[in-house]
Amino acid sequence: MTIDDVQTIGVVGAGQMGQGIAHVLAVAGWNVLLVDASEEALEAATRHIWQGVMKAVEKGALRGDQAGSAMARIQPLKQVKHLREAQVVIEAIPENREMKRELFTQLGHICPPPTLLASNTSSISITGLGLASARPDRVVGIHFMNPVPIMRLVEVVRAAGTSEDTMHLALALVRRTGKTPVICQDSPGFIVNRVLMPMINEAIFALEAEVATVDAIDLAMVEGTNVPMGPLALADRIGLDTVLAICEVLHQDLDDPKFRPCPLLRQYVEAGRLGRKSGRGFYLYENEALHVT
Repeated sequence: MTIDDVQTIGVVGAGQMGQGIAHVLAVAGWNVLLVDASEEALEAATRHIWQGVMKAVEKGALRGDQAGSAMARIQPLKQVKHLREAQVVIEAIPENREMKRELFTQLGHICPPPTLLASNTSSISITGLGLASARPDRVVGIHFMNPVPIMRLVEVVRAAGTSEDTMHLALALVRRTGKTPVICQDSPGFIVNRVLMPMINEAIFALEAEVATVDAIDLAMVEGTNVPMGPLALADRIGLDTVLAICEVLHQDLDDPKFRPCPLLRQYVEAGRLGRKSGRGFYLYENEALHVT
């Protein structure tokens, strides 16, 4: 299969990452089957994607007719059985190893043998997902960065059994969306999160130790290292529950204490302070305005 044979792409999971992936795929010209068991999640995703494409129109990145065409290509669905119609399926469900393995087992039964099965996981083993699917040669990691429509990098993760044809197709797909692919091997956290999560986690340890305030820590990193966003604000954007899940996978799989999640991070997640998506994390979000909590 070549990239020109791909007409329809399935995206499983209508959360923050799934809706962003559906957005860029539809804008690139593919028909998108956006699957989620929650009707509410599908409605919210459709609304957010529409807002995203209209922002692109306002910035001159898309014409109005292109935005309308992109939205028409997205079909919200509640059942995974419809994914048999797709030539590529990208999983974007929560960062839970067992949930992902169960889904890949389902996809291995539902989808025709040539279908490329990809995971947007930020830390979980692609090799394990390949084994769960019973077709490891057709499984690859395609890890988009958040927010998907804006961030250019995509990690393309080669698992132990990933074939060369699968890698070529995954790379061609990423390039057609206008993103920049970087190939990496299947290792916990891949490249970005293996480097990024210790920084975010250490910023939380610094906050817990009262080294400085939330805004002081973020300001120091922005002005001192020229990054566009401080680590605590970035954690809020990613989602503190996702940050915690990635740190736990890194800590468990690499058996290295430097990845041990900060207790304050766990406390915030248990309290429902998940960042932007819950309205409160290290900052308070009111109508997209940011306030220190």
